[in-house]
Amino acid sequence: MSHPRPVLGLFAGIAAGLIASVAMAAFQSVAAKPLGLDQSDDDPATVKAADKVALATTGRQVPEDYRPQAGQAVHYLTGAALGGLYGVLTEYRPGAAAGFGSLYGAATSLLLDEAAVPAAGLGSAPWETGAATHAYGAAAHLVFGVALEGARSVLGGRQG
Repeated sequence: MSHPRPVLGLFAGIAAGLIASVAMAAFQSVAAKPLGLDQSDDDPATVKAADKVALATTGRQVPEDYRPQAGQAVHYLTGAALGGLYGVLTEYRPGAAAGFGSLYGAATSLLLDEAAVPAAGLGSAPWETGAATHAYGAAAHLVFGVALEGARSVLGGRQG
């Protein structure tokens, strides 16, 4: 095994996380309608998270005109953070890339969609969510994981 390169892993992971976030958003835009998951009147979790940050820092919610962009910023910042973590993790534990990133994608789905989002009050509890929504979220995170590994392995080189 070659020596870990944590700085390269971090930066390759951040860049790969941004690329994977684009892939995930593209998948979501195509997959939502056939599954009957078109945007509801309720704000997505990313917008709710932006509101929480805005309230904590300014005392006001994100203005209506900027809500979609604020949600996108949360989506891409989260993707970059998860990518950076993945990049460093795979430098020390190459097995973390199992299934060409799909295991990491599944883990992010479970930790974020099924646990952190509901716990933070940003979305419904898992038992209050339909099967199509769970499948959609899991598939989107699998796309994220595979795209993340594809981009990370090109940008940072494969460990091995």
